[in-house]
Amino acid sequence: MKIVLASKSTARQAMLRNAGVQFTAISARVDEAQAKADLLPQKLTSIELARALAEAKANSIPNDEPGSMIIGCDQTLEMDDGTILDKPANLSALAEQLTLLSGRVHRLHSAVICCENGKPVWDACETVVLRMRPLSEMFIGNYVASSDNSLLGCVGGYQIEGQGAQLFEKIEGSYFAILGLPLLPLLGFLRRRGLLMT
Repeated sequence: MKIVLASKSTARQAMLRNAGVQFTAISARVDEAQAKADLLPQKLTSIELARALAEAKANSIPNDEPGSMIIGCDQTLEMDDGTILDKPANLSALAEQLTLLSGRVHRLHSAVICCENGKPVWDACETVVLRMRPLSEMFIGNYVASSDNSLLGCVGGYQIEGQGAQLFEKIEGSYFAILGLPLLPLLGFLRRRGLLMT
């Protein structure tokens, strides 16, 4: 059975590749902003929203091979007051978002879903609790100035595997989930389905 990752995320691809999973990566054909707007009337929780977006991404991949296992992933960021943040639109928005998150706790919900023939067969979501340290205006300015536009593709505006580690004083949860994939639950599912060696 062919495994297809509905994502061009280099972090997600690296996690699967390093874990020994053979897969094909195809960019999901989903307009995230429109998908969120369409889901808004359903009043989903941030976890439900992450799962729904992951499923939309998985189902956006044409199933050229019957029986292909399509993996969709998405993340939502929920602040301590329940506000859900989107990816920053530009570097100015990134600075504003970091100012908002500074000194506060937020939750990152990372969802993954596997679909076969257009139907979900398994899903999981892992939540990571992150406490951002108080950030000075000068630090935020330097951080944003030294970053590239790749941070704009991250829901929190940070990459924990790089300089983003400097933003935090405490993290509770899976490192893989922060990078955008509940890797260990996914590997367990793929083993149970006979797609990985047990």
